[in-house]
Amino acid sequence: MLKVSNVSKNFGGVAALRGVSLTISKGTIAGIIGPNGAGKTTLFNIISGLYPQDEGEVFLEERNISFLSPEKLVRLGLVRTFQNLELFGRMTVLENVMVGLHTKSSSGLLSCALRLPKQRKEEKRIVEEAWKCLELCGLAEVAEKEAASLPLGQGRLLEVARALATEPKIILMDEPAAGLNTRETTGVADLIRKIRDMGITVVLVEHDMELVMEVCDHISVLNLGQKLAEGSPREIQDNSAVINAYLGED
Repeated sequence: MLKVSNVSKNFGGVAALRGVSLTISKGTIAGIIGPNGAGKTTLFNIISGLYPQDEGEVFLEERNISFLSPEKLVRLGLVRTFQNLELFGRMTVLENVMVGLHTKSSSGLLSCALRLPKQRKEEKRIVEEAWKCLELCGLAEVAEKEAASLPLGQGRLLEVARALATEPKIILMDEPAAGLNTRETTGVADLIRKIRDMGITVVLVEHDMELVMEVCDHISVLNLGQKLAEGSPREIQDNSAVINAYLGED
């Protein structure tokens, strides 16, 4: 589904990524972990079109997507959520998800201004699809609330719902459990599995190791901008180089 080939990124004299390569299989939950400053979010920013890489290439289903803009990547089926919430705070929860359906909309300015039959039919469909995403993420009861009024846990779920509204093939989640309590984290784990069961590939950057080991099929470990290890959750747990990177040598 996704292939990162020899990607490097420098910020001034600092090498954030150095020759990172990894492959994400279709229909799986893949984890990318590593200590703070390992380059995880930088890698996500390159894959999702926010940063250009200095070297290397990124492929989505064998198509080279290097240097494509985020809006073009969404149309190809690649979306992401953010470590820091990026919501439209003054819009309702339902309206935030409806924004995610803009790629499926074809009504122009005149059609919307005059409320022509085609536009009304299209808006009805968009509302119905948005409700389905809210129900999947457990947000139907707060659909009419302003997004800014949501607690952190529901805000993170809203970002996922909006991303799902684009009907993605692959979704990148940047620390979806950050700041959540145990019950909320369990809910996120259940949602990630549901998304995978829908046929959507999930790539997860997360510091909650319990969550990562519970849901991921495959894990890649970054450290100091380089890939340190990869394998199954059990292989990563038993990898001495990974343990040293997180805890230091005995």
